[in-house]
Amino acid sequence: MVRCFHLTVALLMLAGLSIVVPPAHADATKRLILKDGSYQIVTKWEIQGDRVHYYSAERDDWEDVPNSMVDWDATNQFEKDRQTQKNSPEAKALDKELEEERKEEEAKSPTVAPGPRLPAEGGVYALDTYLTEPQLLPLDQSTGQINKNTKKNILRAAVNPVSGSKMTIELSGATSKIQVHASLPTFYVNLDPVEEEEAASAPTNPSAKTTAELPWDRFRIVRVQVKGDKRIVGAVKTAVYGKSSSEQDMIATTAEQLGEGWIKITPKEPLAPGEYALAEMLGKQGMNSYVWDFGAHPDAPANLSVVRPEQQKPLTAVPKPELQKR
Repeated sequence: MVRCFHLTVALLMLAGLSIVVPPAHADATKRLILKDGSYQIVTKWEIQGDRVHYYSAERDDWEDVPNSMVDWDATNQFEKDRQTQKNSPEAKALDKELEEERKEEEAKSPTVAPGPRLPAEGGVYALDTYLTEPQLLPLDQSTGQINKNTKKNILRAAVNPVSGSKMTIELSGATSKIQVHASLPTFYVNLDPVEEEEAASAPTNPSAKTTAELPWDRFRIVRVQVKGDKRIVGAVKTAVYGKSSSEQDMIATTAEQLGEGWIKITPKEPLAPGEYALAEMLGKQGMNSYVWDFGAHPDAPANLSVVRPEQQKPLTAVPKPELQKR
């Protein structure tokens, strides 16, 4: 990407071009150059007697100027030069490079619905629909913390009760701060395989698998049991002879691998209203005690932090202005 940036700068210097994000009507704009050297940015004009009636692209309104004030030779020559530069080999090469970079970025963050795109930095997201609008909801782990480096870093700890005991995984509060409205939401997970923090806090058991060795489809949706002001995700029991077993209310799902490390998780049946969590299974260690919690309530209020559909504005090469006086 650094190489591409330097190449882009070199092409700009060579061609005398500048990169701008154009307004919605940029392709239709022209310059009406006046004899005093100034100009008006317009979308169209028509000559009405001794006046030029033009539509201002800056003020979105019709305006007039005396025909005698317009430098028609300069106006026509500017438009001719702009078309020549637009079709130059340098400009075409730059457009091609920008298009390749755009496609590369899109490949890193797949589009999951008409509009929303998965962030390139990864993380855990739920695809929801609120008032007919598709939205991506970022899910944090139960502690509400994310690693300082990237959203792909996660907290991980297995529940290891002593022999003959039982431990529960509990979340504070009767409801999650994230509520999905769709009855059949889809979840997208993209996490780094191994983190330094995980290695530092990993159990000393030499037989314990690292995250990179765990199966990619290790994530499960768990129905959470509400008890008073807390939610019970599940429990882990260890028998006196040492064998551990997990107790969770699992929801049947399908898992699919997408490009660039993304995993798609979909419930096989609509979720009944209630509280849930996305949990990571750690093989023989049981379940990761840090989960991504959410609720499913179609009449819940709007979520505060969402990724909404947005129009992608392409970068366009335009000629450097020859006249700067206004």
